[in-house]
Amino acid sequence: MTRHVSALVVGGGISGLVCAATLQKSGVEVELVEASPRFGGAIRSVSRDGYLVEHGPQSFSGTAALRELCSELGLLGEIIEAPHSAPRFVLVDNKLRSVPLSPPAFFTSNLIDVASKWALLRDIFGKSIPPDSDESVAEFVRRKFSPLLLERLVGPFVSGVYAGDPETLSLRAAFPQLHDAEACAGSIVRGMKRLSKARNAPREKATLQTFRQGNQTLTRALAAKLGPAARTGIAVKDVSQQSGGSYDVRLASGTISETISTKTLVIATPTDVAGKLLSQLDSAFDELLTPVEYAPVAVVSLGYRNVDLGHGLNGFGFLVPRSSGLHILGTVWNSSLFPGRAPKGRVLLTAFVGGATDPSAAELSESELLALVHREITPILTIGKEPVFKSITIWPRALPQYNLGHTARIASVTKHLARCNGIFLSGNYLRGPAIGACVDQALAVAGEASTYLST
Repeated sequence: MTRHVSALVVGGGISGLVCAATLQKSGVEVELVEASPRFGGAIRSVSRDGYLVEHGPQSFSGTAALRELCSELGLLGEIIEAPHSAPRFVLVDNKLRSVPLSPPAFFTSNLIDVASKWALLRDIFGKSIPPDSDESVAEFVRRKFSPLLLERLVGPFVSGVYAGDPETLSLRAAFPQLHDAEACAGSIVRGMKRLSKARNAPREKATLQTFRQGNQTLTRALAAKLGPAARTGIAVKDVSQQSGGSYDVRLASGTISETISTKTLVIATPTDVAGKLLSQLDSAFDELLTPVEYAPVAVVSLGYRNVDLGHGLNGFGFLVPRSSGLHILGTVWNSSLFPGRAPKGRVLLTAFVGGATDPSAAELSESELLALVHREITPILTIGKEPVFKSITIWPRALPQYNLGHTARIASVTKHLARCNGIFLSGNYLRGPAIGACVDQALAVAGEASTYLST
């Protein structure tokens, strides 16, 4: 027996949940199916032994759209912000050095050499033209600024955001605002100001946020809003297009199968799943989407007694340049940023291992990863004893890599989508991996799908 719904969303991560909830709000009959036993994808918050641990993203940057969504869900009172003045650090010569977060701090910092400071001045008052070809983040920084800036700041930042390799990450795809700024003004500084003025959308003050009970508060609320329209443990077996333009989607849960007919199909899954599903309609999707690389990341959270640390953990945490020779990409000092992350007299910190520059590290066993992280952070934070709490999650495909050619790849995907009326893609490989970016993209897709259904 075949049932009909106006829109079917495949994938119950943040992108799929936002898209489905937005369609539902606009009056569209929508269903969402998720193959795994839970909603939320990489967003998972767990309370254990008095610690509140994030197994995926540790926090998010506030955006206007995200705030409006939280308001609709009644979550504004649950949002908490990290201290605005919390310093960031980078490990240089085995010591934590403060990252300059303002122009005056940049020009007075001994973390940056004279060549890098002069390059920034040259950008402010000079003019440059970006190359026509796709340029890596590393090539851009060396061309515009200096190798030292790449090593000490940009490289670690890229590891923190994308778990990526600046030598292969595309500037145009990963940081389009920087490419656009130089293209429109010949200067990053002047171009960013010009683009900011031209932007009509409301701007949210840049703050680091989470929820009192963790990031999963958001995905849990979205799933509750969808109610029985959202189901877990449902796998999509195949997709076929019918003569009238609708799509038949065969679903399976254990030994039970069903078919749903829909005019609109939103695929909000990782690229390999999306490519395989859509290849049943056009083989080009598999060829374009499946090869997108993902970086593996191990998320290791450790709890210590306050008295066993010689460092006060006053700040956000630290990033680690690849030249340090360490495996950790950096750490977040969770209990210093947000209340309720550790019991009284304890601290919680989370380290990340692996990424595109060290993928084999994420393949270590859990015991090896726990020992590795403790060993590498001990001299940095002057830790005297073993952790009293341990938690680890390994994501073999944690973050999509916006590598060279990614913009052209997505343009080709969009071109093929135009031939498949009623099919839309949503996910963290399209406009950025951050929670706010996923929300923005999912809202846009919901708008496009709703418009399509009304025609």
